[in-house]
Amino acid sequence: MQHKRDQFIGLLGQRSLVMGILNVTPDSFSDGGKFQSHEAALAQAKRLVEDGADIIDIGAESTRPGHTPVPEEVELARLAPILPGLAQAIEKPISIDTSKAAVARYAISVGVAVVNDVWGLQKDPAMADAVAEGGAAVVIMHNRDGVDPDLDVLGEMRRFFDLSLALADKAGIPHRHIILDPGIGFGKTKDQNLFVLNRLDSFLDYDLPLLVGISRKSLLGAMVGSEVESRLVATLAANLAAAARGASVFRVHDAAEHVAAFKVFDAIARA
Repeated sequence: MQHKRDQFIGLLGQRSLVMGILNVTPDSFSDGGKFQSHEAALAQAKRLVEDGADIIDIGAESTRPGHTPVPEEVELARLAPILPGLAQAIEKPISIDTSKAAVARYAISVGVAVVNDVWGLQKDPAMADAVAEGGAAVVIMHNRDGVDPDLDVLGEMRRFFDLSLALADKAGIPHRHIILDPGIGFGKTKDQNLFVLNRLDSFLDYDLPLLVGISRKSLLGAMVGSEVESRLVATLAANLAAAARGASVFRVHDAAEHVAAFKVFDAIARA
């Protein structure tokens, strides 16, 4: 696991990185129910790798708006037939999309290199220790219960990140193992999401990589009037805008198209 973790961390800052999405859930907003068997999940993971994804992010609980939370037993039951074999078969690092420490510990034990926590180490009090003890890297995503259109969203995000980073430091997670995610689509209005994307560079003073996950989200669908699987162009536009403002990791459904787009973007940005 550690060599794959270091493989991924070593690429951070070198170029734009693509995190391919693999949901093994029945109810995710874009691809729920498609990849619940080992064979289907493995085929999709291999497809994402062939398309150029740098890391595969596997999730066993939907976090879409209005989702029904599932207990850790269900999450583990969805992962057990799939994750161990996937970790062995895929040469690229794998991240686990979970906010539960028990799920993170299991995933790390079978070879997962990164924990992608949509509650930034703050939902489960044992999560920071699970990450630290397992030696995994971690994505700390901003989230909040409910939406407040009058919120100073940037100030709220900094307070959230400061608390999460304090938890990480207390647990002994190395700074170099941490990635921040602004949580586009989580606990924010449409205008706040757009504002945060426009001001991503205000978080660069943390000296940590920024990950953006906006692929196919309803925010984009509302803007361009497209169905879920027809939001590629809108997703590319949003991710390129985020890259121009300092984001360096992009969680996407369509790996090949993003790999091509970022090759051009990175070449221009570094010319």
